[in-house]
Amino acid sequence: MALSRIWTAFIFIALLVAAGRFVFEPGQEQVFSYLVTGKNTDTVSARTLDSSALPGTVHAQLAVQKLAIWGKDKVCKSANGEYRVFRILPANGVFETTRDAVNLCIGLIGIMALFMGFMNIAERAGGIRFLSKIIGPFFSRIFPEVPKNHSSMGHMVMNFSANLMGLDNAATPFGIKAMESLQEINPDKTTASNPQLMFLCLHASGLTLIPTIIIADRVALKSQHPTDIFIPCMIATFGATVAALLMVAWRQRIRIFQSVILLWVLGLSAVIAALILYIKTLDAKGVQLFSTSLSNGIILLIFGLIIAGAVYKKTPVFDAFVDGARGGFETAIRIIPYLVGLLVAISMLRNSGAFEYVMDGVKNIFVFFGGDTRVVDALPTALLKPMSGSGARAMMIDTLNAQGVDSFAGNLASVFRGSADTTFYIIAVYFGAVGIKNTRYAVATMLLADLAGIITGIILAYLFFG
Repeated sequence: MALSRIWTAFIFIALLVAAGRFVFEPGQEQVFSYLVTGKNTDTVSARTLDSSALPGTVHAQLAVQKLAIWGKDKVCKSANGEYRVFRILPANGVFETTRDAVNLCIGLIGIMALFMGFMNIAERAGGIRFLSKIIGPFFSRIFPEVPKNHSSMGHMVMNFSANLMGLDNAATPFGIKAMESLQEINPDKTTASNPQLMFLCLHASGLTLIPTIIIADRVALKSQHPTDIFIPCMIATFGATVAALLMVAWRQRIRIFQSVILLWVLGLSAVIAALILYIKTLDAKGVQLFSTSLSNGIILLIFGLIIAGAVYKKTPVFDAFVDGARGGFETAIRIIPYLVGLLVAISMLRNSGAFEYVMDGVKNIFVFFGGDTRVVDALPTALLKPMSGSGARAMMIDTLNAQGVDSFAGNLASVFRGSADTTFYIIAVYFGAVGIKNTRYAVATMLLADLAGIITGIILAYLFFG
């Protein structure tokens, strides 16, 4: 129900804003076309190139002017002698967005088939039950309605572990499998159950140990301190996760201050603290190498353990893989309508200009109350992250280019990007995979957890970056 109201509101707001701009703003005669066909002035992508990589025609242009045209890109020479290449990234309209949504689901088919195939092997070999027994004492407290040693506990462990390591490709199949397992014990198949809400809100808080991709982007943009955002990102996502846990526990009347829960939370905090101490000893390349090796090593370790366990249990490995992979294919196709609907609404909202009005309003409020407008320069990343991961990345890069890679706003935008997950994408994919229509308080809780991550990120930015 809540998702239906939000989806309707997005479309109505987009149409009203577009109509207002068409009537009252000169030069906005194409605003309705933007909604349908998109626009070419959304965000900026930038990279640095060596002078030898640029053709002579570009050097000739730069000899007489500040900006050179190179195909679809624009090139300028910075004060320190670097050559910066910019490209305007389009915001797709309704028709392009539907195609993107379908392509996204098609791209998920292979990943879903692979991981769900291995998941099915693990289930037949008893590996999921083994994980469920290990995590049972903790999960039985925050998922009191899930039967003891239920397979969904093992699936959720796999999902949370993949999230911690930044393994997005693995986290989605594991998470969908967890939702499907929880759906088996859901008495109302069209309404989200309490365990499904707890799981998805924790998942959407995006707890990640190492923000590898963000660090890589900062390195590419020539940051002098690319890993400075590592600790703030980790703490911000941890804060968002704790906020999600507390909010859902309050709604479901779960006693959160139990010894088992506190011990697990303190244990995770200790792991994070140890990782922080180790990461602080590494340079930027060392962080990237450690993160990549750890993430990829964990995937291969999981595959190896699953197959070894299946061989030990004399499970028909390949047959089990094929059966599971078939289910992954069907799930990827099933989520297409949900994803198309949400992405189209978000596209209309962005292309109507509503997003710019929100940002201008927030900035005016900050100015009126004498607030720090540097925070506002980084806010587009935070506001766009729940709607679009790629859009948030482009917004972060745009802020880093405009304000400086190591500036306060640039660092804060980097933290914002790592402090939450793509809420509406998660809702569409995970609830769509199991046919849930009534999401209850999921959207509000996820967005409040995002807000907690944003507020925590702002506080940390002042502590770490001044």
